[in-house]
Amino acid sequence: MRDSRDVFHLAIPAYDVDATIDFYVTKLGCKLARRYDDRVTLDFFGDQVVCHLGPAPESLPAISELKMYPRHFGVTFRDGADFDALYALAKARHIPFYADLAERFHGLVEVHRTFVLVDPANNLLEFKHYHDHRMMY
Repeated sequence: MRDSRDVFHLAIPAYDVDATIDFYVTKLGCKLARRYDDRVTLDFFGDQVVCHLGPAPESLPAISELKMYPRHFGVTFRDGADFDALYALAKARHIPFYADLAERFHGLVEVHRTFVLVDPANNLLEFKHYHDHRMMY
C-alpha cells in the first residue's frame, strides 16, 4: 500500500518547455526537479508531474472551448488556508482561470470550494477544499 513516502506520478503534454517552467515554477510555485530537452519533472504539491514535450498544434483552442470532463487533475487541500493561499497567488500572478472560485454541492455534505487553472498546453488543473474532510475521497 502507498504510504506518505510514496509519490503519485502523472504525465501530461507540453508544447513549450520554457512556458511550462514559467507556469508551474515561477507562477504556481512548484519545484523544478529535472529539466531535459523533451520534458520537465516537477514536484507538484508533493507529487510528481512530468510535462512531456510534444508537437505543438497549429493553435490551441480558446479557454472557452476547453472541456473539463473527463480530463483534468489537481490537488484537494485538507487545510482551507492552503487553498486560500494558492487562490490568492493565482490571482496575484494573473494565472489564467478556466473557472474562478465557486462552491459546488451547496447544502450537501460534499460541499466544496473549487477553482480551475489552465496551463500553457491547455491542461486543466482543479484545486478543491471540502468543508468536511471525510469527503476528500
